[in-house]
Amino acid sequence: MQIRPRLQLLDVWQAVAGHSFRGGEWSWGEWGARSSVADAERLLCLMYPATEIPEFGLDNPDTTQEDVEKALKEVGDATEIPGNLVRVLNDFMGKHHGGDLGPTFAGGYYFQPEDPEQELTKEQREFGVVDSFSMSVTLCLATLGFLRVYRTRTTRPETQKLIQGLWDTTSQRLTSAMVSLLRSFTVNVFDVESSQGQAMCRLLGRGRLSDRVVLQRFQDRFKALRAVIGESLILGVDVEEQLRNENRLFECGWAWSLVKDAPEVETTDDIGGQPEGVADAVPYLYFTVVALDGIQDLFSDRTLTLALLNPEQQRLAEALRLRWEISQQYWSGIARFGDDRWPLEDIPWRTTGQQLESEYFSLCVASILVHDLVRRRATDDDLARTVDVMERLAERGRITSRATDDDPAVRLHNPGVSLPLLGSDRQGPAMQWAMTDFSAQLLKRTIQLCSLSRNLASRDRLLQLAEDILGHLWRRRVSEGEGSGLWDNVHAAYPSSEERTGPLSWSITERVTECMVAASQLYLQPPIRSADLTALARALLSEATHLLGKEQMKPAPPTKSQEGEELKSVEADLRRARLVLDNQPGTSCALAYGVLRRLDILARARGTGSGV
Repeated sequence: MQIRPRLQLLDVWQAVAGHSFRGGEWSWGEWGARSSVADAERLLCLMYPATEIPEFGLDNPDTTQEDVEKALKEVGDATEIPGNLVRVLNDFMGKHHGGDLGPTFAGGYYFQPEDPEQELTKEQREFGVVDSFSMSVTLCLATLGFLRVYRTRTTRPETQKLIQGLWDTTSQRLTSAMVSLLRSFTVNVFDVESSQGQAMCRLLGRGRLSDRVVLQRFQDRFKALRAVIGESLILGVDVEEQLRNENRLFECGWAWSLVKDAPEVETTDDIGGQPEGVADAVPYLYFTVVALDGIQDLFSDRTLTLALLNPEQQRLAEALRLRWEISQQYWSGIARFGDDRWPLEDIPWRTTGQQLESEYFSLCVASILVHDLVRRRATDDDLARTVDVMERLAERGRITSRATDDDPAVRLHNPGVSLPLLGSDRQGPAMQWAMTDFSAQLLKRTIQLCSLSRNLASRDRLLQLAEDILGHLWRRRVSEGEGSGLWDNVHAAYPSSEERTGPLSWSITERVTECMVAASQLYLQPPIRSADLTALARALLSEATHLLGKEQMKPAPPTKSQEGEELKSVEADLRRARLVLDNQPGTSCALAYGVLRRLDILARARGTGSGV
């Protein structure tokens, strides 16, 4: 399936608008307001493309494009759409606010009991979760950018009042989400002899190296990082004393929620209370990936250009940037540990903390590696090996290969991979978190790698893989009834899988939307420059320039004659071919071939061509 981000995004927008807007009025439906994560994901399906792709902008009614307005006809016309979005966003900020307690980030129905016979308590459903913190950062930045423009396009006093109120609540939620991300970051230090240490040694040594050798190589590789993390006053995690012992290993990243006993973060912004943490101080691969995705939006060109962060938020953003860089460097180093075969290439990945094994965890590590490759401009070898991993994950996940009867790989998609949430049993039954977005996450990382690759062969492989994954995901759209055109109907792609019941999957719908935004940015990049084509284009242009000069030695044709107009056109094409040579050598070649053909026609007409 060819990736056509504009058409596919319009399809998704039309489906979201048809499902959520009824006669111009927003409807949360049965499952609305029961999970801040799901509600934020639903709104991001609209707000993220609208603020990341200029052609999809909704903040200026005068520039709203016709096909965009048509896709959102259920929301209103071009002048009504931004006002309606302001009201919906205000509603979201109000529903997920605890009064004097400040913004809330409840996981809600996304939390599930480990024992299906038990029922979670109301307090457990209201636990904040890293997914909500991260999604809130992205949604709040998109909202602030939208308001920054829209407030200059309307003069109605009641609308301006709504905009100012939304700006204040959105800014408060953004600060609160950033503080929560800071308090969810953790470093876990453990002995080599512990079960976690032994699991780490098996992962990094792959059965060929002794624990002592693994420990020595680990210390050598992460010596500088250990020193940075040890500055506990900077990170707010008290591990300095433990990290001084070089006979211990460590992991870093994000827990599933606020870490138990995490200190409050000092801030001058009024964010209400800072709840006590409940999560064990154990980093999770999945929640680390989610946090990294949200945090990077704080440093985007758009955030900086529109000056969306106030001074206090800028200070918090720098603290998050440090954790962002530490986590990327750590997990990228773990993924590529050793001198020959990477641990990442040994699929499936086995976590050291919970001792869980799945292709999904391999994808999580690969996702962090992609973040790091973008940051440090990867080598061709790193890219080629990561492409191999992506292709193998697609095959093992039965996306590019056929699923057999009762294929265990189908469980990656339905019911998904479950994570036990350590510490959740302090206020009720033990909870878990299900991850069903393997295909959407794989597509997102594939497109990101494609944007990064400057190697023709790797890029072609990645594009083909992305098209295959998108085709798989497109088959999983709901075809009829409630939520038609949205996700997720796993049964359509895997007939042996149980048909899915319950609410729509806003997580997959939102991630597909992110993929289309990434694809649109991919196509805005200049094409890969081929050295072979550049050399050929230069040779063709040299010959064309010489033959044009020879043609111009002949008597000048009459003004406005067909021959004169043809020579002017040839000159224009030749200038264009030189202009695009560096960035589009293939286009330059095509123009040069055309010039040569037309010059040859002129020469033959005069009887001066070669062989005449």
